[in-house]
Amino acid sequence: MAKVTGLGGVFYKVADPEATRAWYQETLGIGGEWGAMFPFKKDEAEGFSLLSPFKADSDYFGPSVQPFMINLRVDDRDAMIAELQAKGVEILGTQEEDYGKFAWILDPDGVKVELWQQLGPAPE
Repeated sequence: MAKVTGLGGVFYKVADPEATRAWYQETLGIGGEWGAMFPFKKDEAEGFSLLSPFKADSDYFGPSVQPFMINLRVDDRDAMIAELQAKGVEILGTQEEDYGKFAWILDPDGVKVELWQQLGPAPE
């Protein structure tokens, strides 16, 4: 049987796609012809992506009013926070778990972006 092997992307509508692409390039240093592109690394046996539904009344995506959130993997959450703050980006919060360190920001379209540094193996 054929199987799904991972997340291919997140696609969403915004008023000004070029401005949004520029923000991601200038603020987070990610870009590409079609937006932020992340080549797969074959040496990350423990790495994973999620397609994760939340209850309709969840407040986890707040303060964004969008019905979705983007999670981006980072290699050093603390350094990323420092760089973002130097650019004037508001950090909405941080959290640390056994499996990773998190921080949250909003993009220029009000989409909540979760920055995640994986620590240790994937949770079971």
